[in-house]
This record gives sequence, C-alpha cells and structure tokens, in this order.
Amino acid sequence: MISIFVLAMLAGAFAYSMKVETRLARNGNSEEELEWLGRSGVEYARWILAQQLQVPNEPYDALNQVWAGGPGGLSTSNSPLAEVQREVHLGNGSFTWKIVNMESKANINSAGEGMIQQALLLMGVDAGQATPIVNSILDWIDPDNNTRIQGAENDYYQSLDPPYSAKNGLIDDMSELLLIKNITPELYWGTSSSDHPPGAFVPRADRSHLPTDTPSFPVGLVDLFTPVSDGRININTAPATVLQLIPGIDALSAEAIVAAREGEDDGSGLTGPYRNVGDVRRVPNLAPGLATQLAQFCEVRSMTFEVTVDAEVSGYKRQFCALLRRNNPRDIQILNFYWK
Repeated sequence: MISIFVLAMLAGAFAYSMKVETRLARNGNSEEELEWLGRSGVEYARWILAQQLQVPNEPYDALNQVWAGGPGGLSTSNSPLAEVQREVHLGNGSFTWKIVNMESKANINSAGEGMIQQALLLMGVDAGQATPIVNSILDWIDPDNNTRIQGAENDYYQSLDPPYSAKNGLIDDMSELLLIKNITPELYWGTSSSDHPPGAFVPRADRSHLPTDTPSFPVGLVDLFTPVSDGRININTAPATVLQLIPGIDALSAEAIVAAREGEDDGSGLTGPYRNVGDVRRVPNLAPGLATQLAQFCEVRSMTFEVTVDAEVSGYKRQFCALLRRNNPRDIQILNFYWK
C-alpha cells in the first residue's frame, strides 16, 4: 500500500509538472504574438486619432468623441470612425484599447510655483506645509544646485540611504515625484485612489518632514499633472479639479464650465463641446474676464495621448502602453512603447 501511495504521489507530481511546463511553453509561444497585438493596437489608435482630425465641423477634441470612448458627434456617422471597434480580433488573439489625452491635466514642468501651490491647497494641504513641497519640486526641476527655502538639492539626496542625485532637469515620468523630498505616497496618489500599489501609504519619515499621521487627500498630484503635454489644458476634457488650477477659477465656475460642454454640438457653438475657448462666455453666471483668463491657459485641441492596449492570446494576457504626439493626420509620432 505504501508503495502504491508513493507511486501515486510521484505520478501526480509528474502530471502537475508537465501541466506547468506545457503552460509555460504555450505562454512562451504567445509572447511574440502578444507583442504584435500590442503594436497593432497602438497603430489602430494612431489611425483613430488621425481620422478624428479629419472629421468635418469638429475643430476640437472632446470626451464625447470616438477616440475617448464616446459615441461621436453628428459628423462621425459619415466618417471611417463610425466603424471603430472597441475590441478587435486579430489572428489567434484580440485586443481592447483606451486613449487618454494628456492635455486634460496641467504640465508640471511648466506649471510654475503658483499653480503647484494652488494644486496643493485644492488637495487640502495646509498653507504652511505647501511651501516646502512646492520648493522641493522646483529644486528638482531647475538646472542649478541652489536650494530654495525648505527645498532640497543634491546635499539632501546624497545624505539618504541609498543616496541619489537631484534631477536638475524636467520631469519625464510622474513617478519621479516619489523621489522628491516632502512628496509622500498620499500626496502622489491621493488617499481616495484605488490605483496605488498595496502598502503604498506607509509613512516614510526619511523622505518627508510632514506629520507622520495619514492625511486625507481627495485627489493626488498624479490626477492633476502630467510631465508630457503641449503646456495648455484642453477645456473640453479637463475635469473640474484641473480647471481649478487656473487663476480665478473656483469650484463653482469649474463645475459650470464642465456642465456647459455636455450635450450635442449643433454647430452654433451654443451647445456641446467648446469649439474655441471663447465659447465659455455661454456659461451662465461666469465672472467677467474669465474667458480672457482661460485663453491664456487653455485650448480645445490635444496633441499628446496615452494609449493602453490589453492583448490576449489563448487566455494569456499582457498590457501595452504608448505615448503618442499628434502633429497632423500624417504625422503621429510614437514617443515611447512598453509593456507591463
């Protein structure tokens, strides 16, 4: 009986091992096909963005359009975008795609002291605690090693374990903020976020002189800023929280601007997405002069887009990401491409 039991155990272990080996071999064979599906998804997104520029009577980019997952305007039905599919089957696999425009956020590299401070106040950071955060960010970006008041340069970062240097250059990825003095995971993600990795909100006294108790931030810096955009905010895609970063725009004005861009565009500029920034004058009770103020910071077109492609082959999945810059319908550049 013991011999039979041992042999049964060995046979079961062998069968399980062969199952694992078979699965690994199948996944290995799927790697190349998955990558081509991911690249195909990015090319599909490039085509969609090129077609959007050619839709007549829509001189803007807005959330109700096909590229953003919306149904499209009246002119879309007579364009190739009417045939766009959310899930595309190709070969032995399939992919789904998502496009987000980066101009829906403010560019942190060009935001300046005032806009970053406004973002922190909007998040709920005490005014007294905002100065060291703002100056630490500006010290990270500026090209010199001169430390601002309560900021940080190389001497601080070299004292950490492990030591590293200040960037002294433009931020390339928002995750760089987590390397900057006084930037906690709570500030970066926002405590209401569900996107942060497990255990991210553990107090880190070595990186911050802020209180160690966990504060509550309704939004995070990653929700308000991007490191890559043309510098202006798309008034048709930006959420109300981002619009409040603009001087003179309070919560009520921002919500009114967002509400007034809803609906179908009838071509008059009185309903639907804004055809130009000056159309915000139709917003009820908007303070005089705010339309001129918005024109300094906003636009209705976007140039930079992030594409996420979820590819699947025989149950094996992988997510691919790309950053695109749209200059014109014939020139849509791939700035980067990677997979997770």
